[in-house]
Amino acid sequence: QVQLVESGGGLVQAGGSLRLSCAASGRTFSIYAMGWFRQAPGKEREFVAALSWSGGSTYYSNSVKGRFTISSDNAKNTVALQMNSLKPEDSAVYSCAANTRYSSRWYIAANYDYWGQGTQVTVSS
Repeated sequence: QVQLVESGGGLVQAGGSLRLSCAASGRTFSIYAMGWFRQAPGKEREFVAALSWSGGSTYYSNSVKGRFTISSDNAKNTVALQMNSLKPEDSAVYSCAANTRYSSRWYIAANYDYWGQGTQVTVSS
């Protein structure tokens, strides 16, 4: 199994920045990709960003492209989400997820096997 723990959420004003981190432990050698998803109250879970664990490929939703950056430190088994130019509509619970079954469709939540507990991000206007 893979355990995931997020940190770094909080309250920020619109236009500000936050950096989320996700620490993976356990069978990290089985990870193919890591992703970030978010869910706002009353809305469905939404893909934010993903990267291949072996490096080189990143994927972003159109709503965050150019503002968010996903990165990993494989030596430390961590993945980060740098969020800049935040907007009130970015407010949500952000969760990281690990895929251990190869899939090219990293934007689909069902393709991820392990999830963190989530961290709240609130952007005030």
